[in-house]
Formats: sequence, C-alpha cells, structure tokens
Amino acid sequence: MKPVTPVTTDIRLVVLDMAGTTVADGGLVERAFAAAAAELGVEPGSAEHAEHLAYVRATMGESKISVFRHLFGDEERARRANTAFEEAYGALVDEGLVAPVPGAREAIEELTAGGRTVVLTTGFARVTQDAVLDALGWRGLVPLTLCPADAGGRGRPYPDMVLEAFVRTKAAEDVRQVAVAGDTSYDVLSGVRAGAGLVAGVRTGAHGDAEFTAAGATHVLDSVAALPGLLAGDR
Repeated sequence: MKPVTPVTTDIRLVVLDMAGTTVADGGLVERAFAAAAAELGVEPGSAEHAEHLAYVRATMGESKISVFRHLFGDEERARRANTAFEEAYGALVDEGLVAPVPGAREAIEELTAGGRTVVLTTGFARVTQDAVLDALGWRGLVPLTLCPADAGGRGRPYPDMVLEAFVRTKAAEDVRQVAVAGDTSYDVLSGVRAGAGLVAGVRTGAHGDAEFTAAGATHVLDSVAALPGLLAGDR
C-alpha cells in the first residue's frame, strides 16, 4: 500500500467496483468478448480481433455497451454484441468461475461495521451484476448496487454512478465524504470527476500504478482489503 496523499476527509460513503476490485473473475471479460466478437463476424486471430481486444483491455471499467458502440458503430450491431457478451459472461459465472477478491467481503463488512455505507458498482448490465451477486451470495451484503442503467445509462468514466450512490443513500453530506476504489483508470476518473475525497486504485485487476496516477488517484492500494486500514484513522 502506497498512499499518495494523507487521508483527511471524514468518509461516510464507500463506492466500490466489482470485477477486478471486489470480485476476481480470472479474465472472463476477455473470454466473453470473444463470444461477442464472433457474433459480429470478427475472426479470432485476425488483426481486427487483436485491435478490438486491445481496446477492450484499455477501457476496462467502462460501460460495456459504450465499448461496443465504439467498436461496432451502429446501435443495432452494438446491442447484438452486448447481448452476446452478457450471455457469455453470465454462463461463465454460472459455471462458478467468479470468487471474491481475498479479503474483499471482510473489508466490506468491516467498513459497514464502522458505520460507513458501502455501494457496489459495475460496468455490466443489471442481469450480469445480479448473476455475480447471486453466485457469491452477496445479495444482502450492501444496501445498494448500481449498474450504468441505474444512473441514467452513463457508466464510467462519467461520475454518474458515484453521484447516484451519493444521492440515493444520503449517507454523506458532501461528496468529499465519499471514497471510491477500483482496479481501472476509469474507476479512478469517475471518482475524481464526482469530487470524491478519496479515490484509490487497486492492483488486483486491469490497470496499474501509472494509469491510476495519470487518472488522478489519491491513493494506490495492493487490494481493497487494505481500505479499512487506510480509513481507520479518519474519524
């Protein structure tokens, strides 16, 4: 854990990403993307496939429908790709291929026990988010979970889901009392744009220190499991 700046805010609301941050999925996003690409006729091993996969990796954390709109252009093709992706990812989840990041559930429970409100967010569609929550037995773990559709359709790097959590939970009086943590630069950017008092990148997923710093992270942690300790002295 290497904090970039000291924690000085009274954190009341903690907004956490799922895949790569609290949930380990072992690269299922890339496997599901292969199914989406095949649906649109993109041949595995082709230059086009390689370019698309590179874009998917670079935009981890973004709303998946937004990624497919960029890759495939028109809305009909994007929605076909997104449906294929969600179905493939859901099937992989059903096979038991997701697990909590070590210490993630305990961290969430510790944050909650300390009087903070925790919200889980994702760039996936609601059906996929629910499948992951069910697979982990996390349905009742937090009072609110959000996907892009819950925030008007805009996912990361927009601040909408963080602000939606702020508005819905009423757990904080000021956005500076919000902490955001995620494994991608888009998670970090969404927290920065929302005005969150603490924005942490975690090293358990898609991106690393350079991307987090460039996006404006206030802290970089080895894992979300380190977050309760970081916050322990802030109030």
